[in-house]
Amino acid sequence: MQTLLKILQRYSNFLVFLTLEVAAFLLISLNNAFPRSSMLSTANRFVAWQNEKVSNMRSYFHLQTQNEQLAIENAELRNQICSIDSAEYRNPFTYMSAIAVQMTTDELHNYITINRGSEDGVMRGQGVRNAEGVVGIIRTVGTHYSVVMPIINTRNRLSCRFTKNGYFGTLQWDGKDNRFAQLADVAAHMVVNPGDTIVTSGLSPVFPEGIPVGIVENSVLKEGDSYHTIRVRLNTNFKQLRFVEIVQNKDQQEIEELTDGLD
Repeated sequence: MQTLLKILQRYSNFLVFLTLEVAAFLLISLNNAFPRSSMLSTANRFVAWQNEKVSNMRSYFHLQTQNEQLAIENAELRNQICSIDSAEYRNPFTYMSAIAVQMTTDELHNYITINRGSEDGVMRGQGVRNAEGVVGIIRTVGTHYSVVMPIINTRNRLSCRFTKNGYFGTLQWDGKDNRFAQLADVAAHMVVNPGDTIVTSGLSPVFPEGIPVGIVENSVLKEGDSYHTIRVRLNTNFKQLRFVEIVQNKDQQEIEELTDGLD
């Protein structure tokens, strides 16, 4: 207590000066229209800024809900299209919406965890796509979650074709840049141009034909080479991946059982 009194006594002049300054400022502000309006304007700007932040936060969470609903509707729409196609020919593919809850993008063996599992009918080997294009293939299935091996995993191989002429190739990632992959097995006589569109080939039971994969960035063919060295810019932006669809082929198990042991 004595210490506090000593401090107050030591700085008494300054405290009196500060009190008078504050009082003078308040008197001027309350009795002068311009300073008063300036204070109110500052306060209003702060309140407006605060309200904007709150509104943006609410909009963000509302947008998340809208996106989830949109992903569900997209899967349902694809299923309706498959049903229409089935009227002309047997289409075994259906789609189920899911959300990526965990993933890596900068490792050699990247993975994605999605919030669907065996309880939802998910099986190992099923394909995964999003609105942009191919994502990967399911490798491990739990009760409520599954792990996807994306096409940006050096162990993955994807059968693709050119839309312009139907020529086939094999897509593989080199582990360097998650925006690009390499298309192999394209013979030298094939004409490859930047901008050529690459889609799934339909030669496996994992994906139907025609799902977007990427666009040719460039192609190199050295003298004496039998195959092109092709760099493909992937359609899927893995850095922003959130909503996906599981591609389910009801004939997949039968096809794989028939082909097992043929090699």
